Amino acid sequence: MMVRRLTAEDAAIYREVRRAALHSDPDAFITTAAEFEARTLESIATQLAPRPAFVTFGAFVGSEFVGSELVGLLSLGREERPRLKHRANIFGVSVSPQARGQGCADALMRAGLAHARAWDGVTSVHLSVTERQTAARRLYERHGFWVWGTQPDAVQDDGGRALIEHHLSLLLGGAIA
Repeated sequence: MMVRRLTAEDAAIYREVRRAALHSDPDAFITTAAEFEARTLESIATQLAPRPAFVTFGAFVGSEFVGSELVGLLSLGREERPRLKHRANIFGVSVSPQARGQGCADALMRAGLAHARAWDGVTSVHLSVTERQTAARRLYERHGFWVWGTQPDAVQDDGGRALIEHHLSLLLGGAIA
């Protein structure tokens, strides 16, 4: 397995993997499959183009000689407003069902957290997970995140069903405030 930063040239494969994740596990994401499918390939390429405060990592499995397959995604964005620039946010984490259990999510988290630590002045990383995403929550907690709040009725699915969302933080200095 290999994890690397995705670029604009990865837009087509990113689109397919993200689309599959949104269809297979809609409760895990704020973005709906229909919303994402309305995006152009050009807008996705722009999203993946190098920017100082945003990065998307991809996990690939397979041999570089035979060809590797993109199976996992993680996006990391740094807040840019002066009073919030000490914070980074992880979102859009997914691993294809056939690649689960191979360490892809852990490798993506390590890459994302290493990148956040490399940003000068970033002291905390934040993310949210819906209550039903117990495996994702366990992943985040293994990497040192802790729940600081729970929001009822945070997200509603297409049928109006309310989902509870847990908000998690990781203080990069290691201490919990």
